Amino acid sequence: MRANGLATATIAVQSGRGERRPGSPLNVPPVLASAYRGGGEHGYSRDSNPTWEALEQALGDLDGGFATTFSSGMAAASAVCELFRSGTRVCVSKTAYVEVRELLADKARRGAIKLSEVDLASDPDAALNGGDVVWFDALSNPGLELADLGAICRASRNAGALSVVDATLLTPVLSRPLRCGADIVIHSATKQIGGHSDLLLGAAISADPGRAEALRAARAMTGSVPGTIEAWLALRGLRTLPLRIERAQASAAELARRLADSGLARRVSYPGIGTLIGFELDGGPARAEATCREVNVLTHATSLGGVETLIDRQSWHRDPSVPVDLLRISVGVEDPDDLWSDLEAAITASTRSAEAAPPVPTRTG
Repeated sequence: MRANGLATATIAVQSGRGERRPGSPLNVPPVLASAYRGGGEHGYSRDSNPTWEALEQALGDLDGGFATTFSSGMAAASAVCELFRSGTRVCVSKTAYVEVRELLADKARRGAIKLSEVDLASDPDAALNGGDVVWFDALSNPGLELADLGAICRASRNAGALSVVDATLLTPVLSRPLRCGADIVIHSATKQIGGHSDLLLGAAISADPGRAEALRAARAMTGSVPGTIEAWLALRGLRTLPLRIERAQASAAELARRLADSGLARRVSYPGIGTLIGFELDGGPARAEATCREVNVLTHATSLGGVETLIDRQSWHRDPSVPVDLLRISVGVEDPDDLWSDLEAAITASTRSAEAAPPVPTRTG
C-alpha cells in the first residue's frame, strides 16, 4: 500500500523523525517533562509532548489523517464518545469489540446516547436505522469476520451518519478505512503497532483537522494522555510494523492451512488476512484448556499482536455468542515449522491431559 507517494514500509521508517538538521538525533528521544519553559510551542505536558507528537505524525501519515494518541485503546474509544451530543443515536455492530459495546451500553443506560446493536455484516444499508453514528470493527475479535468497509462507510455517509472503525486487528498496513470514507479510525496500539507486549496505548485518527482537535481536547479534559515511555516504545515498534505483519500473516495463513488439513480441529477460522486464527476442538472447554497447558513454543496468554505467538481460550469473553471452547492464536514472528510442531503436539496431547484435569468453568469473565 502507498500513501503520499511512498510505500507503507517507507512511511513507517521515515515519518515522525523530528528535526533533520545536521547533528540532531536520528530518533526523537523520550521527553520526560511535566512542564516546559515559557515562550515556546509546548506548555503543560497534559496538552502536548514531543514524543507523542512524533508517534502521532507517523500514525497519521500511515492512516492518511491526523492522529491523537491516548493511554489505551479504550481511552481512545471513550474520547470518541465525548464527541457525541446528548441523545446521539449510535448503531454498533454486533461483532464490535465487546468492551466497546459495554462502554456504549453504559452510556445508553445513563441516558447520554441512544443505542442499537445492528447486523452490519448481512445488510450495511438497512442496519443503519437512522443512526447518527455507526461503529464497527474492520475485522472482528474473536469472530474474525471482515467488514465490507466500502459498503458500510458509503451507507453511513449517504445516511448522514458518522462512521467509527476499529482497525486494530488489521493496522494501517492492511487497511486504511479513511480512504474508504470512514470518519474516525481507532487503534489499540498496545497490539501490533507496539508489537512487543510491553505497553498500553491507543490512537484515534481522523481526516478532519477539526475533529482531530476535538479529540485532543477530549484527551486533555479527561487526562487520558499516553505515557512518554509508552509513546516512545510504540514509535520504535511502529518502525518494524510492516515487516512483522508480513511475516506473521504469512505464518498465520500457513498454520491455518495445516490445522485445517490435519483434521485435528472441528472448525478453523482464518479470514485470509491478518495474524489471528480461531479454532475449536472436540472435547469442549476442558480440551481447549488442556491444549493451552501443553504448548511450549507458543505462549498461553491473553493478548495479541506481539512478536511472540500466543494462544488462549476465549473464556474471558463476556459475549454469549462466542463459543466457550474457542481457541485463538495470535501469530508472531517465530519459525512457522516450530510453531506447527508445537501446536500439533499440544493438540494431540490435550486429549489425555483433559481427561486427567478437573472440570473447568465455561467462562471466567
